[in-house]
Amino acid sequence: MHRFRSLSLFRRSLQRQSHSCFTTISAQRDTYPQNPHFQQEVLVEGRAFSRAAILNRPSQLNAVTTSMAGRLQRLYESWEDNSQIGFVTMKGSGRAFCSGADMVTIYRLLQEGNDESCKEFFRTLYQFIYLLGTYLKPNLAILDGITMGGGAGIAVPGMFRVATDKTVFATPEVQMGFHPDAGASFYLSRLPGYLGEFLALTGERLNGAELVACGLATHFSLNAKLAWIEERLGQLMTDDPSVISESLAQYGDLVYIDKNSVLHKIDRIDKYFCHDTVEEIVDALKEGESHDEVCSTALKKLKEASPLSLKITLQSIREGRFQSLDQCLAREYRTSLHCISKQVSGDFCEGIRARLVDKDYAPKWDAPSLEAVTKDMVDFYFAPLSTSEPELHLPTASREPYM
Repeated sequence: MHRFRSLSLFRRSLQRQSHSCFTTISAQRDTYPQNPHFQQEVLVEGRAFSRAAILNRPSQLNAVTTSMAGRLQRLYESWEDNSQIGFVTMKGSGRAFCSGADMVTIYRLLQEGNDESCKEFFRTLYQFIYLLGTYLKPNLAILDGITMGGGAGIAVPGMFRVATDKTVFATPEVQMGFHPDAGASFYLSRLPGYLGEFLALTGERLNGAELVACGLATHFSLNAKLAWIEERLGQLMTDDPSVISESLAQYGDLVYIDKNSVLHKIDRIDKYFCHDTVEEIVDALKEGESHDEVCSTALKKLKEASPLSLKITLQSIREGRFQSLDQCLAREYRTSLHCISKQVSGDFCEGIRARLVDKDYAPKWDAPSLEAVTKDMVDFYFAPLSTSEPELHLPTASREPYM
């Protein structure tokens, strides 16, 4: 095992707008009328000067639904306005923080022809992610267990992300005929070198130590110490980010990454994934396949993915480098709606069917090869929505986006 010096080019300032501290404790409730079943999917834990939202669908690995995203939005808005709450926390029940969007439900809705409910899901989720990314109070997510796809999206834009020895991160959307969304084109494009392209195109997994090393997490702790961290956080009477960070570090652990980690291979990843097109990336990998295991592993992953998704994803990450969070979310929203429209391809439904429904892992992509994917096909997924379809509305006038 080797001590790894952080590669992060991604860390933001800990200083955010501060709020006055109060010592009064109030047990705040979500007062919006809702189905009690939906309230059970996101539980609330009251603490001295903070609140915790607990994703509570453990049998579905806390996969996010429309109702969950909407409840999170309402809770976080009310907590931000409450002067008796200094900071907020999010965590998951069971062995996952959040496995991403509930793709099986989306698949069933699309099979029923209920595209409007799918649009509502993406709209609600992306709006919450923007709220999180522009939140005025310190907020943290405890990424204990599976943290994939949209599950990373509802954590990474926040101020603090605590990874553990149980954390498993990935953005596997291309294997399902989709694209890394929920802000992924924003945060992946800001990783060191071309690591973001590598993760997005291959769906490669990272563990908790690797998340800290590359900057996707801010703190690391052993799973066994989480109870101590939560106890400490529950006692804090502060809204000062530096105090919260110090408390997290108090029970944190040094980050050591395995000698076989992909992060030790950044130079080689940059060499292969720096190219302008997916075809050029594949050619570079094939050239190195005989003497570099990075190439053979990556090629195997690329062959499993939708060729159309690969091209959409590479363009998305490249555009994300020069866009703010709101611009990335707005563009991803267009792409997601074009995916569910099936106007160019039905790869999204086919990928979910093969991976999560029938689980035969044998998708039949509409465009079976990279050569079959034309520029016009890719351009469609980045085109503005039709005049009858509203674009994603985000409150950029009242909540300033950041780069």
